Amino acid sequence: MPHTPTPDDGRPRPVEPAAALYPAGRLDDAREATARAGIDALLISPGADLRYLTGYDALPLERLTCLVLPADGDPFLLVPALEEPAARASPAGDLGIEITGWNETDDPYALVAARLPARTARLGVDNHMWAEKTIAFRAVLPGAEQELAGNVLNGLRMRKTPQEAAALRRAGAAIDRVHARVGDWLRAGRTEREVGRDIADAMIAEGHVRVDFVIVGSGPHSASPHHELSDRVIQPGDPVVVDIGGTTRDGYCSDSTRVYVVGEPAADFRRLHDALLRAQRAQTDAVRPGITAGQLDAVGRDIISDAGYGSYFIHRTGHGIGLETHEEPYIVAGNQLPLEPGMAFSVEPGIYLPGRYGARIEDIVICTEEGGERLNRTPRDLVVLP
Repeated sequence: MPHTPTPDDGRPRPVEPAAALYPAGRLDDAREATARAGIDALLISPGADLRYLTGYDALPLERLTCLVLPADGDPFLLVPALEEPAARASPAGDLGIEITGWNETDDPYALVAARLPARTARLGVDNHMWAEKTIAFRAVLPGAEQELAGNVLNGLRMRKTPQEAAALRRAGAAIDRVHARVGDWLRAGRTEREVGRDIADAMIAEGHVRVDFVIVGSGPHSASPHHELSDRVIQPGDPVVVDIGGTTRDGYCSDSTRVYVVGEPAADFRRLHDALLRAQRAQTDAVRPGITAGQLDAVGRDIISDAGYGSYFIHRTGHGIGLETHEEPYIVAGNQLPLEPGMAFSVEPGIYLPGRYGARIEDIVICTEEGGERLNRTPRDLVVLP
């Protein structure tokens, strides 16, 4: 099948100004949320939370990098002395917060503890802080109870600003440009690994700075939702699930899945894909403020069950997306969280028949006041390749 011409071939791709994506007021919002939660301070290590709050995409090193955000007081960023120039050159350097480098003979944990009030009783520790660092903080602050900083920050990160939504649209367009070219590489006689390598190269060329995952699940491998690339040779008639995602220059992620068939698909696979497509379309159409995450999951799950495939839909409908590929909110049965404008998440029902074949269709959707905005615009129909 001839591929759709790659749109918007002018490069470089636009990037949101750092001050728009990582505004200084975000620290104030986090501090207020910390106080409301009754937590005395947040300790944020390298990762998505640190980038969300400061714009600093810090290296995760054995040396401590930590944003200290007191509920009552000014935040400061403690970094290894050799990383201080990078921290100051990042968007964090424009926020007006103190950035302090510590030397090799310093105890950075003691430096943090010395600057926290003696009455500190509750600390919010970054969800992804390394265990050795969490334990080191416990040793220097033995009277402080540790809990997850995500209990404070997830509620902020779930609701994307207009600038974040624009970044996700760019990420969606970038991954769409790759899916539009899959027909150039996917054919019988090639291995999954060869196809995956071409896809990964295209992801970088189309605006990603990092390839987070490439799934090319062919034939029976299409029934494995998180299949790793293998040396299996793609055969005529194979269904192929292509699920790809990466991180763009401004830090926001893409994620989209389409189903291809090399040659004429079997009639029973067409029936499976048709049921899946009905479910996925119904779910994307059902996105609106007020529907709960669990209710949205049920919209597609009921359609798939009615078609006779209910026991083969073995995962949740979707996950939130932003600075991480998987974050809150999770679109899963039992989640009573009502959707709100600004929430961004995947809608990706799947059907998997072990040992035979499977299929998954995935779009990123943003909940708006009017309903759901689908960020991935490539056709969702089964793509039949020669």
